Amino acid sequence: MGVRHAREYSDILQELTEAVGLIEDCYLFFEMEESEWKALQPDEQYEVLEALADDVFYGLGEHQEITVGNGQVTYRPQLHRIDVFAGDTEHRSISLI
Repeated sequence: MGVRHAREYSDILQELTEAVGLIEDCYLFFEMEESEWKALQPDEQYEVLEALADDVFYGLGEHQEITVGNGQVTYRPQLHRIDVFAGDTEHRSISLI
């Protein structure tokens, strides 16, 4: 199916990277320990977050909800957006158009 979008993928990826970075334990998606995450330099953490955002974006094409740590990323095709939640609190909405 895929995630339909009209915006540049690089712009969506940047916003999604920042949004998943707001999930406190996002590193659990890659089965990392907190100590491993904290040992990374900020630029290395950003690279991991970007890989996470990329994996999540393509995963949303098959599953409209993906768990990331204690958060949730939801694809809402009818609204042309991706919502990123941590617990019950919405952190960010990424427009796809």
